[in-house]
Amino acid sequence: MELDRYDYQILRLLQTNGRMSNQELADQIGLSPSPCLRRVRALEDAGIISAYHATVDAKQLGYALMALISIAMDKHTDERFKTFEQQIQEIPEVLECLLITGQTADYQLKVIVKDLEHYQDLLLNRINRITGVTSVHTSFVLRKVVNKLALPLG
Repeated sequence: MELDRYDYQILRLLQTNGRMSNQELADQIGLSPSPCLRRVRALEDAGIISAYHATVDAKQLGYALMALISIAMDKHTDERFKTFEQQIQEIPEVLECLLITGQTADYQLKVIVKDLEHYQDLLLNRINRITGVTSVHTSFVLRKVVNKLALPLG
């Protein structure tokens, strides 16, 4: 799908406010509601818009501690990685899991927990028990300096 300026405007606005009504969106980009809605549906059908989310304040729910965890695996096999990835997806505190290169670690996790006790339980009773995990290094986030969800659009 080739995108034009209207499509990019739609994407910019919806990344900022996914609850914007079609009428508001149409007004802001200078289209009538019907063609605007067709464009949004086409972007959804093409998979360019993949979902709509609400941003929830973690601290309001008692999650005060974020950590970045680097994990090294004992074997670099498809089966070992598949097993790890399946099990890590079942842990609700894991917000992000990335398979990485250029480090001694194989995976980088971003996790959110209520406190150090919660982190200790997560590490010792869930993450370290996944078959193949040989090394874990944790860095705690002191402050979010940049926290963008929107992609930079041309």
